[in-house]
Amino acid sequence: MTALNAAGRKACWDARDHLWKCLDDNGDKMDSCQKFQSEFETNCPAQWVKYFSKRRDYLKYKEKMQKEGFTPAEGPRQPS
Repeated sequence: MTALNAAGRKACWDARDHLWKCLDDNGDKMDSCQKFQSEFETNCPAQWVKYFSKRRDYLKYKEKMQKEGFTPAEGPRQPS
């Protein structure tokens, strides 16, 4: 896929936004959002699809940490 012009970028971002909204509305069930996933993959370069997918995972993880807080794992105990 060649470099996207402004209209191509907008189409990609719109497809991403529709997919993310569908996933949010359906509890991240991909089978309910297959149509949007196909549009996303069609309108965006593969590298962008990979980036945006990782970005969504990161944002969801960050949101979870902000809501629930972070509890560090216990490390090895130090000898007394």
